[in-house]
Amino acid sequence: MRRNPVPLTLATAAVLTALAGPAAAQTPPPPAPVVVADHPTSAGTALVAGQNQPGTRLHIEPARTRTVRTLEIDYQVQETGYWCGPAATRIALSARIAPPNQATLAAELGTTQNGTDHISQVTWVLNARLGTGWYETKEMPNDPPTQAQRDLLWRDVVLDIDNNYPIVANIVAPPGNQPPGYPPNQTIYHYFTVIGYDDAQRTVLIADPASFGGYQIYWLSFNQLATLIPPKGYSA
Repeated sequence: MRRNPVPLTLATAAVLTALAGPAAAQTPPPPAPVVVADHPTSAGTALVAGQNQPGTRLHIEPARTRTVRTLEIDYQVQETGYWCGPAATRIALSARIAPPNQATLAAELGTTQNGTDHISQVTWVLNARLGTGWYETKEMPNDPPTQAQRDLLWRDVVLDIDNNYPIVANIVAPPGNQPPGYPPNQTIYHYFTVIGYDDAQRTVLIADPASFGGYQIYWLSFNQLATLIPPKGYSA
C-alpha cells in the first residue's frame, strides 16, 4: 500500500542545491544511445561495457515486449569513488524528470567520503524530488532472505517498473556472490539501480554507476539480486 504523497520542501532543496557549488553549473555532453532490444536478456549479458570515465553518460532506450519491460533512463558513471548513492538516485530520477547532477544529490543525501549511510535517505530524496509518496524503504535484514522477502522484492520490481519507477538497491557483494566485473577479492558495499525485468528469464536489468570492470548496464538473475541486498534494503 502506498503512502500519501509528501510535499517537496523547496526551501530545503534550494539550500542543498546551493551547497553543491560550481559543479551545478556544468553541462555534461549529450549521452550516447543504448538500445536494450538489441541484446539478450539472460543473466550476465552486458549491454554496455568499457565506458569507464567518471561522469560518462548514456541514454538507455526503453524496451517493451510480452515478457520484457525496461525503462528509458539517463545513465551516468559515478563521479567519485563514494558517490554511488547519488549516481544511482540520479539514474532513478531520470526516468521521470531531468535529474540534478550528482553533486547536488550528494548534498541532499548527506553523502560523505564514507558514502551514503542508509537507503532511507535515498527514499526521502526520490520522493522529495518527484513530489510523490510512491517510494518506500524496504528492509531485507535476513541473509539469506526469506521467501516472503523474495516475493515482495519481485512484486516491487514488476510494480515499479510497470509504473515507470526505477528501484534503487543498497547491496553487499562479497567474494563468491558478485555482479560481473566486481573486484573478486573484496566485499563491495554499493548502490545501483534496477531499470527493468524479463518475466520469462526471471532477470533484472541493472544500471550500475560504479562501472566495476567496465560493466555499466547488464542483466542479473533475480535470485542473485535477492541475495545481494541483505542485510541492507531498497527504495521501491
